[in-house]
Amino acid sequence: MSISAILAFCWIYVRKYQSQRESEVVSTITAIFSLAIALITSALLPVDIFLVSYMKNQNGTFKDWANANVSRQIEDTVLYGYYTLYSAILLCVFFWIPFVYFYYEEKDDDDTGKCTQVKTALKYTVGFAVICALLLLVGAFVPLSVPNSRNSTEWERVKFLFEELGSSHGLAALSFSISSLTLIGMLAAITYTAYGMSALPLNLIKGTRSAAYERLENTEDIEEVEQHIQTIKSKSKDGRPLPARDKRALKQFEERLRTLRKRERHLEFIENSWWTKFCGALRPLKIIWGIFFILVALLFVISLFLSNLDKALHSTGIDSGFIIFGANLSNPLNMLLPLLQTVFPLDYILITIIIMYFIFTSMAGIRNIGIWFFWIRLYKIRRGRTRPQALLFLCMILLLIVLHTSYMIYSLAPQYVMYGSQNYLVESNITYDHHNRNSTVSVPKRCDADAPEDQCTVTRTYLFLHKFWFFSAAYYFGNWAFLGVFLIGLIVSCCKGKKSVIEGADEDDSDISDVEPSAYSV
Repeated sequence: MSISAILAFCWIYVRKYQSQRESEVVSTITAIFSLAIALITSALLPVDIFLVSYMKNQNGTFKDWANANVSRQIEDTVLYGYYTLYSAILLCVFFWIPFVYFYYEEKDDDDTGKCTQVKTALKYTVGFAVICALLLLVGAFVPLSVPNSRNSTEWERVKFLFEELGSSHGLAALSFSISSLTLIGMLAAITYTAYGMSALPLNLIKGTRSAAYERLENTEDIEEVEQHIQTIKSKSKDGRPLPARDKRALKQFEERLRTLRKRERHLEFIENSWWTKFCGALRPLKIIWGIFFILVALLFVISLFLSNLDKALHSTGIDSGFIIFGANLSNPLNMLLPLLQTVFPLDYILITIIIMYFIFTSMAGIRNIGIWFFWIRLYKIRRGRTRPQALLFLCMILLLIVLHTSYMIYSLAPQYVMYGSQNYLVESNITYDHHNRNSTVSVPKRCDADAPEDQCTVTRTYLFLHKFWFFSAAYYFGNWAFLGVFLIGLIVSCCKGKKSVIEGADEDDSDISDVEPSAYSV
């Protein structure tokens, strides 16, 4: 997928959901580019795996052009790609998105001038910048090894820390910051992606309610509310003032009537829309897609469960971050990838499909749940009615989830993510019975943790994932939570009825407006 195609998709997606009344140029550009960075970063994993695999032949030998210098250049190129994209993510999460968000938060106050908006936004953004600087400093000076001498002086220890920082070229600092954000992304994935993996397929299979039936129900509700209003107003026909309780009830019924009449206009438009008829013709295709998505979700969940179970039984424990090399318990995805490696490029296509599925189900989860702060709903994500601040939140959440995607793929197929399809040569003794002679031959073997460092090239993704054991341990427990939330979401999605043809337009939804109904029917 080219960058222009990614930008085009991001533009269509953002324009589809942003509010037509509150759209702002700066927030729109910020949302588009943040979403594009998330998608481009997710595409780097299959590229990383492809490059380390492409340097070697299937017989375990390096290709003629893949000498030590070329291999190092390729590794550095991928590493610089990660540096660039991860730095862009840090810039978006800690600087760009917070500044634009707080700028538009202040803009809601009509008495606030431009200078005051900028000053307030900068004040809050400085707080995010301080957090980013602290994460970089902690990551830079957390030693991955300790000095050999226990009697080292304080100066020697400080010198050792700076040598560690210099030797890693800032990799540890960036890795710690990204791992911290990945930890937040894990919580977002548990909340949104796990639910979206069950909600998206089942919504496609079940479809939406009939516009004609909803309109009939809405007409009955209008008649009922009008009767209540007439009953209350009849109490004041003789000139007596209404009691305070009746006034409050009358106001509530009148508000309800206005909402129902707006809903009636939207339903009438949707019922007669050509788009509704077109979507009805595509109903069988949606059911097929829904079945396909639920099968992918089951493949993902079963593989993740078996992989986590393997770590629980065969890893060295929490002190190592539950890291395991190879697979003692086979899972469907781990068995499927080696088979697909024999036919280029099927394995990369599968990895790309899983990553994109992960992202789209995350989008579906955010749309269905909305954006919450604990028990307080902050924003809803609705077609044509999403506020600029909500879009910025959406893009920030997706950025964090994309960071966690790489670890999820590693959890499913650790050896594949580390080495791709690389083989290396091992010497094997063969005995000839007729001559009673032994002969040594080189046999290709799949790269694993026992392979010599000069024979197998580790992906740059793996270097970022496992710099710090405590993050790996947290991701391990997060995978169990992910599985639990998926099962709960699957039960909830099965028990829920069909969605309204007007997405999210329930009776207490203040987002229903008098603007052109077509904005909501797409």
